[in-house]
Amino acid sequence: MKVLITGGAGYIGSTIASALEDAGHTPIILDSLLTGPKAFVRDRIFYQADIADKVALKQIFQDHPDIFATIHCAALIVVPDSVSDPYNYYIDNVVKSMELFKTLAELNHPRVVFSSSAAIYDVVPNFMVNEESPLKPLSPYARTKYMMEMVLKDFCKAYGLKAIALRYFNPIGADPKLRTGLHVKNPSHLIGKLVQVALGKEPVFHLTGVDWPTRDGSGIRDYLHVWDLAQAHLKAVLNFDKAIAEGKSDDTDYTVINLGSQQGVTVKEFVAAFESVYGKKIPMEIKPARPGDIAGAYANADKANRLLGWKVEMTTADGIRDALRWGEVRDQILG
Repeated sequence: MKVLITGGAGYIGSTIASALEDAGHTPIILDSLLTGPKAFVRDRIFYQADIADKVALKQIFQDHPDIFATIHCAALIVVPDSVSDPYNYYIDNVVKSMELFKTLAELNHPRVVFSSSAAIYDVVPNFMVNEESPLKPLSPYARTKYMMEMVLKDFCKAYGLKAIALRYFNPIGADPKLRTGLHVKNPSHLIGKLVQVALGKEPVFHLTGVDWPTRDGSGIRDYLHVWDLAQAHLKAVLNFDKAIAEGKSDDTDYTVINLGSQQGVTVKEFVAAFESVYGKKIPMEIKPARPGDIAGAYANADKANRLLGWKVEMTTADGIRDALRWGEVRDQILG
């Protein structure tokens, strides 16, 4: 089976590509290389172009008319950057995605697996959310994901697309075979920051926000290994038609599925887990919450298990261990 992956040179997209290959399928990569490194493309079928480039998209499907589905991972993802520069986030994440989806419909390649985000959820009393929980995206980044879900559902109804929106919680770790991992030089995510401190690339870890209404005041999150996340995309493609048929809430071929571990872990608890795996204390300073931050949430992932046969197989400790392993070889692989 051939699967087109937009953003396939990124952290998540490249890991999905490896999961597809390991299962005997063929990933086809579309990436502008704006943020993803060329090294992550490896020897895969690759088209360097923008997702809104209709000429490039037509060429891809002309070359590979047997593509079964498109996994749409391409997006800008840094929350503080979206607050300071919302224009580029709305252009890249919303406007260009609209062009991609319309072109897929015109080319009669209707199956889409969309990388959405748990950042669109409102805070609920016990922090566990299911797919029907209230939504309240608080950052421009989160609002782009919320908008694209609405756009995608409307396009499914109007243009014949079929789509699964996967609402990610917090991916951690790296490909267990260390083919790919977190590649940005100055990561903004928790695990990336901790690894930078552990490897001596930053002097101290900044814990941002300790006044949230959680059990210890730090934000609460749901961490899942990026390899588990990749396996969910594989299962979404393999079970696509079944998931749409059984998961849609009306006559539109569209459904939403949470991807998470079903365990809420606070940032302080995660730091303690990191120190346990790493074997040393991490120097830490308390800082105010960043623009766009929220108290957090964790997933009820029953729907993913029911429709996709998916649940997490790897632990938080596995994710921390693989992130540290990747951190040691990252510069060697990326050059």
